[in-house]
Formats: sequence, structure tokens, C-alpha cells
Amino acid sequence: MIVPLEHVLYLSAILFLLGLGCVLARRNLIMILIGVEIMLNAVGLTLVGASAFWQQIDGQIMVVFLMAMTSAEVSISLAMVVYLNRRKGTVDVRAFDELRG
Repeated sequence: MIVPLEHVLYLSAILFLLGLGCVLARRNLIMILIGVEIMLNAVGLTLVGASAFWQQIDGQIMVVFLMAMTSAEVSISLAMVVYLNRRKGTVDVRAFDELRG
């Protein structure tokens, strides 16, 4: 492995924290979904780095399944965003508080 595992883990942790910060700080639904995607990409980077370090293919196979799951999640969530935008006229999370107990 050319890049040390520690550097991969540091980059992955930084990406995950940036995605988490985006999810927690933003009120725009699209930006929240982008933050979730960044966190999932950080997990994929960790899996690929670990599988390259230990010279096992399992982590890379898991990343392929993670990418398939992520693409399905993106298509469903974007369809929900379009529906909610047509229903309320906004993608601000604070406008969708009807299910709050």
C-alpha cells in the first residue's frame, strides 16, 4: 500500500466529521442528504483502505454493495425532496414538522 493506513483513517475521519457537521448544522433538506452521502463515502474509504492494508478483497466488495445502496438511497431521497417541494414549496426542514410529537 502506497498511502499509510493512518493517513487513510485520518482523511476518512475528517470526511465523516464534515458530513456530520453538515447534517447537524444545515436546515436545507438537500444539504442534509449531501452530508449523509459524505459520511457514507468516508465509510467506503475506510473499508477500501483497510482491505488494501490487510490485502483482503472483502472491504472492496462491501464498498461495491455500499455504492449500490447509496445510489438507491439517493434516488429515493431525491424523489422525496421533489414531492415535498411540490407539497410545501420549500425544502427547509422546519416546514415539515407535522410528525413531531
